[in-house]
Amino acid sequence: MFAHVRFSYLLILIGLVLATDVFAAEPIWDSDLKRYLTEEEINHAEVFMTEEDAVKIMLPKSERIRKEVIRLSQEKKDLIEQRIGWKFSEESFELYIGETGDKIDGYAMVHNTIGKHKHMTYMVGVDAKGACSDVELLVFREAKGSEVGRKRFNVQYEGKTVSDPIRINKDIINISGATMSVRSISAGVKRVLVLVDEFYLKPARLGSDTVATKKSEKGIFGSLFGN
Repeated sequence: MFAHVRFSYLLILIGLVLATDVFAAEPIWDSDLKRYLTEEEINHAEVFMTEEDAVKIMLPKSERIRKEVIRLSQEKKDLIEQRIGWKFSEESFELYIGETGDKIDGYAMVHNTIGKHKHMTYMVGVDAKGACSDVELLVFREAKGSEVGRKRFNVQYEGKTVSDPIRINKDIINISGATMSVRSISAGVKRVLVLVDEFYLKPARLGSDTVATKKSEKGIFGSLFGN
């Protein structure tokens, strides 16, 4: 009996060892550094601000701030992916809505997109008309590239809408040595703008489709009347 118990215990220990080997973090090769990242670099996380502080920056004058969850049906997810030009795994997103009286001041959404090796966390603000109002980096987990959190960089996202490319070498200036981080945060900003457009602005007849129609009508009447 005791021999059986010892044998079973041995099997459990072997299983734990094997499991540890399987789930242990694999070394990460950095093509720029031309070496594997150290454990310290892999576990690096630089915290810039909390989610709560970011919300206060995004919606500073709102009387009320409420939180909602956007849930994507497969049809809606396919539409969003088609509009932004890339696929993603998330099926829901949390969104803050700032209100004063009966008017919406704006929106704020926390996003996590992968940079070179790991995810970075940031918040994107959107005004009531669908333009990006601010971008604030919350947590940066890469060994380098945190310059994307500096105001002199992310100020270029302010005023961007779903009609803008929001891409490097199009309307976004890159940061040398942080290209993947810039691409990641740019893609995230675009996705936030499209999500707000689809779920909030279009139902209120304030979305990109309504704006495009008004511009088209203005162009037609301008041609007819010479304005």
